[in-house]
Amino acid sequence: MSPQLNHYLALLPEIALVVMIVAIFAYERRLAPDNRRQLGILSAWGAFIILLLTLAAWQLAGVPDFATSSSLNETLIWGGMMRNDGFTLVFRVMFLLALGLTSLISADVKSLQRGEYYILLHVATIGFSLMAAAADLIMLYVALETASLSLYVMVGFVTSSPRSTEGGMKYFVYGAFASALMLYGMSLIYGIFGETNIYFISQIVLSGRLDNPLLNFDNVFLVAAILILAGFAFKISAVPFHFWTPDAYEGAPTPVTAFLSTASKAAGFAIVFRVFSIGMLGAPVADRSNPWWTILVAMCIVTMTLGNLLAIYQSSIKRMLAYSSIAQAGYIIIGLVTFTAEGLGAALFYLFIYVLTNIAAFGVIILFANQTGIDDDLMSLSGLSRRSPYLALALMVALLSLGGIPPTAGFIAKFLVFKAAVDAGLWWLALIGIVNAFIALYYYLSVLKYLYLYRSDEEDVGIFTPRAARVALLIASLGMLLLGTVAAPIVEWTQRAASAFLG
Repeated sequence: MSPQLNHYLALLPEIALVVMIVAIFAYERRLAPDNRRQLGILSAWGAFIILLLTLAAWQLAGVPDFATSSSLNETLIWGGMMRNDGFTLVFRVMFLLALGLTSLISADVKSLQRGEYYILLHVATIGFSLMAAAADLIMLYVALETASLSLYVMVGFVTSSPRSTEGGMKYFVYGAFASALMLYGMSLIYGIFGETNIYFISQIVLSGRLDNPLLNFDNVFLVAAILILAGFAFKISAVPFHFWTPDAYEGAPTPVTAFLSTASKAAGFAIVFRVFSIGMLGAPVADRSNPWWTILVAMCIVTMTLGNLLAIYQSSIKRMLAYSSIAQAGYIIIGLVTFTAEGLGAALFYLFIYVLTNIAAFGVIILFANQTGIDDDLMSLSGLSRRSPYLALALMVALLSLGGIPPTAGFIAKFLVFKAAVDAGLWWLALIGIVNAFIALYYYLSVLKYLYLYRSDEEDVGIFTPRAARVALLIASLGMLLLGTVAAPIVEWTQRAASAFLG
């Protein structure tokens, strides 16, 4: 079938991002060396405009109601390589929002005022967007590598910093190893099924057409799925594939860390949901008597527990937030293992607010480091409330949201995830999550002691906040508070997307 208008509209975000790459390249050549901050402003404006165009294209594509997007015939496009559904739309909104906010907080960072940095941001976003839409293993792998190669360079972007180059090299080595495992698993899947489309593979699994007494495909399928899971777990920083996270987060330029911890993690979960919910592994995993379900639950428990316990002992706020992000991945997996629309919708909402929360937290660290020259030591934050009440307030809101304290959006997100687990009969998993949430409060609230109770010799020296960064922090902070008080529209939006996705 020849491409139709809605097929091209489904690619509008990626096409617009390519146009922005060309615009950034051309605009940089016209800028004076002392006015390079305008690249960040252009990147942010472009991201927010593309976000509006993406929402408009969804309406024009002829599937405005999420409930109608569950049909594969309507949503599989470009030869079955992509699926244009409400699930993809939710993730694209996350990615573009992360791109816009990251561009704003990067605008006044001198070491990042280069066109290639913003081009890499856009290329990574293209990869993330295609990952969320991928319905085929080939598309999924190409999109993942497009994003990953950009992120490897971005983590080690500041070549004058030994920590940045070390973090970039570690991230590259671990990432290349995980990617090789995943690719080998995908090749085994193709060898078994003779097919790379995730949904067609799922149909073969459900039909039982692999049952052959002469050939034992089950063991090969198990090995292949374990290898693919290893690659996915690396992307979402799940234990035991989390080792790269603290070093990469600490060494990367802080805006890159913000982008890596939000957009990259959301993209990783997009492919995990796609494959494990209704894709090639969805049918066998959803059965709780299946070993696969046990593996996911065990990974969920260990990830959130180990992440929280290790975060307690960190003296670097970037490393603390790195281990915190590992724990947050565990909470999100709770929504996945319920295998219900309610659980998946709760996980989508959790990822949505996590983008705002982590970018706000890292945005404050960026502004503080630019003024003081001290990157991320917790003691250096002493007296921040006296030096900059605005920055201290933004960081406090972000930490309270990460801890799940009302009236922030983090409370609603955790409540929805735990409620979905209880409704699915997994009350014990919800209880483990709640205990971990209380453990996390210890190190989140400890940071507030430095901000508001501890004194500093330099607390009379104010911290200047550039306008672009103020706008980014304002958007993120208000978003966390608004979604914590009037969350119904976004919750309903993610629930509708999940219901159509599973339907």
